[in-house]
Amino acid sequence: MGKRLSKIYTRTGDKGETGLGDGSRTNKDNSRIQAIGSVDELNSWIGLLVEQLVNSEQPGLAPTADFLRGCQHRIFDLGGEISIPGYQIITQAHVEKIESELDELNQHLQPLENFILPGGSELIAQAHLARSICRRAERDLVTLRNEPDQSVNPEGLHFLNRLSDYLFVLARHIARVQKIEEVLWQKG
Repeated sequence: MGKRLSKIYTRTGDKGETGLGDGSRTNKDNSRIQAIGSVDELNSWIGLLVEQLVNSEQPGLAPTADFLRGCQHRIFDLGGEISIPGYQIITQAHVEKIESELDELNQHLQPLENFILPGGSELIAQAHLARSICRRAERDLVTLRNEPDQSVNPEGLHFLNRLSDYLFVLARHIARVQKIEEVLWQKG
């Protein structure tokens, strides 16, 4: 691949517009840009989570770091997909990969009998933070889809939905590996 960015600043966005992948320009507060931004933010938070998983030096968490690093590439693809209206990269196979990993983690967990609060350890809270940002990215993509004349790859929505489920189960898995009690919600 050739050089993509030879100069970081171009000044073309100084008036509140930005370019899409198809060469068209739109306002930076456009819902397509909102969705791209949320997906980008998600990728950044996942990157932080990956590094924290690696730095934890707990063998039971290494495979999840590797899996999430792969997800980062697909999240980047999703951002690219959103930046080119009508373009599709994310497929059902990407969704099924998350489901497979989710099922693997979930089989070792006790059934939930209460709501869980984000906490117990910094790593658990980080997984929940990534989950909540993933949910926002999903909501922003739904907002885009619901606008007139806007198309969104349904597999991109499925991908984000499954990834947020995975991040929830990952938080529970981290608690199990770290031998930390989950913080259960207490009514009233």
